[in-house]
Amino acid sequence: MKKTSIAPSLLAADFGNLQRDVEMVNSSEAAYHHIDVMDGVFVPNISYGMPVVKAIQKNATKPLDVHLMIVDPDRYLEEFANLGAHILTVHYEACTHLNRTIQAIKALGMKAGVALNPHTNVILLEDSIQDIDVVLIMSVNPGFGGQSFIENTYDKVRATKALINRKNSSALIEIDGGVTTANAYKLVEAGADILVAGSFVFKSSDPVATIMELKG
Repeated sequence: MKKTSIAPSLLAADFGNLQRDVEMVNSSEAAYHHIDVMDGVFVPNISYGMPVVKAIQKNATKPLDVHLMIVDPDRYLEEFANLGAHILTVHYEACTHLNRTIQAIKALGMKAGVALNPHTNVILLEDSIQDIDVVLIMSVNPGFGGQSFIENTYDKVRATKALINRKNSSALIEIDGGVTTANAYKLVEAGADILVAGSFVFKSSDPVATIMELKG
């Protein structure tokens, strides 16, 4: 199994001890801090806003992988760049002019990610894949932590990898939702490069060891 990048989702952290959990990720084998921003419109839930992201950034020594589950993300691109986002991911379903959004993210010095909901076919990225740095495949329906993994994800990862290869894209594939040690190997085998894990990491008895186990 190739060495995989792990991005623990801070949505599952203990918000009463957020600095402690950010520092745990800093000290682990994780590659990123994954930050899920939800607006209660694009998805049913509300997570956290700019002040919390700023607090995370202040204590983080690993890059910030910010996933915007919000409507009209273009309004906030510059703000997240100023907050230190390394990867900024927007949803295909939330962007009327996806190419323009991707180019705006890159112009602000960030890597551009595009997320796909479970019902969205990866072929819709055919005309954009060469400009995308990260394709984030939702392996649960977005908006809530702790959901069960959708089994069709494996086929979707393979289809994404085939599209990336066919178009000579350098995009990485990220998986978000229900990732555990039970499916990590199969996801990486299918073509995944980055695995997001929330509850599985933060609710484990030894989160640092769990991250190392997921990494393979």
